[in-house]
Amino acid sequence: MFLNWSDLVGTIQKSFGSLAKSNPKMVRAYTALDDAAAENNVLDAKTRELISLAVAITTRCDGCIGAHSAAAIKAGATREEVAAALATAISLNAGAAYIYSMHALEAYDALSGNSR
Repeated sequence: MFLNWSDLVGTIQKSFGSLAKSNPKMVRAYTALDDAAAENNVLDAKTRELISLAVAITTRCDGCIGAHSAAAIKAGATREEVAAALATAISLNAGAAYIYSMHALEAYDALSGNSR
């Protein structure tokens, strides 16, 4: 197992309050972002959590992966739905790598005087 996910999620939940004590205005603003995203109810909680998991993969945030996995379970997401969301994240990362590979070649050509 890569991580003890139950411990990680528990630690995040316990530690969240310590930052709130140090900077309550920032934590209120952070919490308001999630509230605003859910406000108009266009996407249900399960869909939002599946998107959150896909984004967590692309940003490589283990804490986000743990927290949003737990929230996806609570929202009723199946393992198959989670796997489909993760497949989307993988395909997007591959696409982004392809695009930035073209940027790197363009930079190389421009900096080397190679005109292609």
